[in-house]
Amino acid sequence: MDQAMWALGRGTGITALVLLTVSVALGVATRSGRPMLSLPRFAVADVHRAAALAGTILVALHVLSLLADPYAQLRLVDNFVPFLGAYKPFWLGLGTLAFDVLLVVVVTSVLRHRIGVRLFRAVHWGTYALWPIALAHALGNGTDPSHVWFLVVVTVCVFTVVASVTWRLRADFVEYATARIKEWP
Repeated sequence: MDQAMWALGRGTGITALVLLTVSVALGVATRSGRPMLSLPRFAVADVHRAAALAGTILVALHVLSLLADPYAQLRLVDNFVPFLGAYKPFWLGLGTLAFDVLLVVVVTSVLRHRIGVRLFRAVHWGTYALWPIALAHALGNGTDPSHVWFLVVVTVCVFTVVASVTWRLRADFVEYATARIKEWP
């Protein structure tokens, strides 16, 4: 059973990283008024939300399975207060910090219609910090950085996010709101 919890924790963490990478890249694409891969904007937004939800569920499973794993020796407080863990406290703390930011993003996403779009977007910008912190956690605290397959997964994730953020930062990037305003005479 101990091995199963460790494997579940490891697998859910890696898969969550992939899904959150997809979510970040599609979140950037959603802000553009352009379709992506011949999908209309609403479909890109739906896939973005589905990837974010699936990634969030996997992060929760990652945390719970490692909490139940006697080898990991995590305490409940280690999942909410960064840098207190006994094993690699800095790298574990980065994972905890990413988890805390994810919780805030999830709560504001659920309350989006009550808190307003401006606050929702401001908090949502936290995903630009969340993603590299989670990646650093995976590289520093994970048990797979020495495996080629893991490095390939990480490289593809990094390339995907860097490419989407580079596209977002380009001077000719057109935001959906701006594109919609330009349509009116």
